[in-house]
Amino acid sequence: MKRLFCISLLLSLLAILVVASAFAAESKTVSYKSGDETVQGILYTPAAKGPFPAIIVIHEWWGLNDWIKEEASKLSDEGYVTLAIDLYRGKVATTPDEAHEIMRGVPEDRARRDLHAAFDFLAAQPNVKKNRIGAIGWCMGGGYSLGVALEEPTLAADVINYGHLATDPDAIRKINAPILGSFGALDRGITPDDVHKFEATLKQLGKTADIKIYDDAGHAFENPNNKDGYRPADAADAWNRTVAFFAANLKK
Repeated sequence: MKRLFCISLLLSLLAILVVASAFAAESKTVSYKSGDETVQGILYTPAAKGPFPAIIVIHEWWGLNDWIKEEASKLSDEGYVTLAIDLYRGKVATTPDEAHEIMRGVPEDRARRDLHAAFDFLAAQPNVKKNRIGAIGWCMGGGYSLGVALEEPTLAADVINYGHLATDPDAIRKINAPILGSFGALDRGITPDDVHKFEATLKQLGKTADIKIYDDAGHAFENPNNKDGYRPADAADAWNRTVAFFAANLKK
């Protein structure tokens, strides 16, 4: 009986490993045109057979660092083709001063062009469902993620993590994608008042939005490298909401 139990347990474990490996992400560096420039990003693809929904993954003010790559890989493990874009052209900051300097040096029109190019790149992939593309960003990338929703009428889902928010109803009216937002009540840059106004405008215009403010969190609470501000429980909740949101809007 004990031997049969052990065999049954082993078979169950093997089945779990087979299912997990079916969605294990493969990564590669890709290049694509953005206007007259050639830019790079990292493309993560599930090992299973597509086509898949896809997600544009937009970095914080630090640049395309290991944490953002990890988030893109984790999302791909959920069954998405993910493109971790690089708005900094290879630069990665290691100090707040450096991050601030690099961020301020990115022309806004170039960033918008890069984001549109990323959307078109994913839509052109043969293993991507072209009508099931979403976007997600954190901090600076959260604001840019909203920008994708404002610029891409066919975007299917948009996640904003403590990013700069639009206030102009005429701009917000352009959004077609459902919005998921995660913010910190102690954030001094993106304040709860800003978040409430944004949410109210979305709802007044009939947009679909799920906005949550975490009472004990400040800015960048999802990033474990933010040692003083990291909130593990809130980060886990925001991640679970994100996974459920993308599944509901990109996998239907």
